[in-house]
Amino acid sequence: MDMSGMDMSGGMDSSSDPMFRPFNQALAEDYWYIIVGILGFIVFLRAVDYYQTWSRLRICQTRKSTAYPTRVSNPLMQAYATATAVVREASYPQFHFGGWLSWLTPPLSGRVIIIVIYWSVIAYMMFYKAFVDDAYYWERVGFRGAWISVTQVPLVYLLASKSSIIGHIIGSSHERLNWLHRWVSRTLLVTVTIHGSFFLTEWVRADFVVLELSMMPMVKYGMGAWAIMVWTFITSLSPMRRMAYEFFVMQHIVSAAIILWLLWVHVPSYAHYNIWFAIGAISFDWVLRGVLLVFRNLRLRASKSCNGGQRIGHEIELEAISNDLTVLNIKDVHLSWKPGQHLYLWLPWLGPLESHPFTIASPYDTNNKCHCNEIQLAIRKHKGISKRMYNFAIKNQTPLTGFISGPYGAPPAWEAFETLILISASTGASFTLPILESLLTASTTICTQRILFLLVARDRAHIEYYVNRLTKALSLAEAKGIELQVEVAITNDANSLHSKSSGATKATEETIVKEEAVEKKSADPLVIVQSRSPSSRNSSQASHPTKEKGGCCCANPSGFPSSCCKDSTSSPSREIVYSYSRPSIPAFIRRPVEITGGETSVAVCGGKSLVADVRNTVARLSDDRAVHKGTGAQGIHLHVEEYCF
Repeated sequence: MDMSGMDMSGGMDSSSDPMFRPFNQALAEDYWYIIVGILGFIVFLRAVDYYQTWSRLRICQTRKSTAYPTRVSNPLMQAYATATAVVREASYPQFHFGGWLSWLTPPLSGRVIIIVIYWSVIAYMMFYKAFVDDAYYWERVGFRGAWISVTQVPLVYLLASKSSIIGHIIGSSHERLNWLHRWVSRTLLVTVTIHGSFFLTEWVRADFVVLELSMMPMVKYGMGAWAIMVWTFITSLSPMRRMAYEFFVMQHIVSAAIILWLLWVHVPSYAHYNIWFAIGAISFDWVLRGVLLVFRNLRLRASKSCNGGQRIGHEIELEAISNDLTVLNIKDVHLSWKPGQHLYLWLPWLGPLESHPFTIASPYDTNNKCHCNEIQLAIRKHKGISKRMYNFAIKNQTPLTGFISGPYGAPPAWEAFETLILISASTGASFTLPILESLLTASTTICTQRILFLLVARDRAHIEYYVNRLTKALSLAEAKGIELQVEVAITNDANSLHSKSSGATKATEETIVKEEAVEKKSADPLVIVQSRSPSSRNSSQASHPTKEKGGCCCANPSGFPSSCCKDSTSSPSREIVYSYSRPSIPAFIRRPVEITGGETSVAVCGGKSLVADVRNTVARLSDDRAVHKGTGAQGIHLHVEEYCF
């Protein structure tokens, strides 16, 4: 057989590579030019959004007589608002599979659009001028696949970073970029497969696969990298992650490191800059996180003012306040945080190799109020670390030493919207409730005039921790002149209202209304109960900062309690409304949107089903009302936090 037209070296470093390298390397450079251009455009949009928020707040503070300060009036900003509305309507909808097929739920439409655009760019770079029927056909496509693959590697590691450089540039936190990390990784696996399959096909046709592997050891390393990528893809699927999340995290980190080493051996020296780029990205992330971990958890002088100061780590008290909820009080935490942010918690005693993210559930305190520098986390018992926390809280009263990093998350300026709709399921209230409290305790004038709060739970016991704070929020809203409506939907049992009757206070029933259940297949009645004091003793204790004698929160030099420890809550005229059926999300959102003269923001934290329902409702409502399209209807902003593992 005449093999003069065949190259027996394979990989990227072969004798025929100089024929293709200039064009392939130019395409690889164009890939990063495109990314830089997109990042620059997003920075521009961030600047416009910042100006819009600043302008709204300025109008609210200086021209208080303006009826609708969040309404768009500038022609340029009107054009921007119209474009934003079109993008929102196209990107919000999401199809959702229920039950055990939920992991097959496709991404929301906006992410699908981004993925399709990314695939189109990659496909163009992979195959443009590559299909030429000559002796170099297989190598041409193989080398093209090699270059397009290796140039994607740094992006995969940049998107995986918790201290993400890309996230800081575009104003997004790492968990909101994680979906893109997964899809870029999957695309990388496809291009690597094309790269390897074309070379392997050439070797099979020439019948020298064994000879190639013996002559070019680098090929074996490339095959090893591909095998680990396949393993990573399989273990990253939702059912596999949920099966053993802690194991997934550990093997994922190890696999990522091994892939970089295998690629270093496989890739020729003139393409090593891509590997160095990836190593630099992940090293920067780990070093920065390490510095922040030391900064947050190491104190040269222990503070005794808050009864919890220690030099290394933080004293953490665990309290089980229901049959599946654990509240963690982290002592002496000196950091500033925004409502909606989360932090990573490491408890060496319960999980020596595990660090998990949890939303900060503390009552939001302004800087001018005395507080004990505590942070609270409310954690629902599932498997793994959350179950170990709950069991420890049941059996032990001794505190643990833990370490924190963060806070992470980039929430929007909630005070810049006229109407705010907060929807959460169970412990998702750890996200929405601090947002509500931050607006009600704001020391400056805000644009928010109306807030609607919906909390959905299967059992009332799941939400007792939050109910006392919601009652206080009603009083604060009344004093501040903000219209606040709070609804609690118990979906499991209509009798759960009376299941918590033991305690210091009992709910006073004022109205009982029976009607057909909303959006429910069964004929169970809907019961609405308005309650002035629905909290139990346990939830009241758990939701207050520590009030030990001598603590900074509750004792001043005169010996009298400071203002932050007084219960200034009076009975509000508006009360919490309880319902015992699945709430109608479209009806809950539509009512306030239709009476709002400015922009509305909807924030939701819950599972896939609830999130998909809210997304589709907002998209449908925006389209029905022709938002920013000449009808006078104003925009509907949506912020989503979704339970995921």
